[in-house]
Amino acid sequence: LSDCLACDNCMTSEEGARVFQQNQKELFRILNLNKKCDTSKHKVLAVSVCPQSLPYFAAKFNLSVNDAARRLCGFLKSLGVHYVFDTTIAADFSILESQREFVQRYHRRNQEEHALPMFASACPG
Repeated sequence: LSDCLACDNCMTSEEGARVFQQNQKELFRILNLNKKCDTSKHKVLAVSVCPQSLPYFAAKFNLSVNDAARRLCGFLKSLGVHYVFDTTIAADFSILESQREFVQRYHRRNQEEHALPMFASACPG
């Protein structure tokens, strides 16, 4: 979240409460609590890794992207994270959905005044 522009265009007030939970201090607080309590009372921790971050780690540690992904996943699990998800497929679905919408709008361009232009965006953070 350090790159977030805090534009509030990506979330509602309900999601704002969730953003609070996505920070280093909160992660380590939960990891420490999980170490101290019975496993039946552990909070489940899930981490999502975006495809843009993996080449950074790969370059920084002179690894292939696949090796960087495996090592990052192993590191997070060694800390106590339960699940690590790669969000590449979500980005792929987003691109496919934008493509589908554009084709529909393009075919309606002569019938609807505001069919085009179509603007699409992704959060720069």
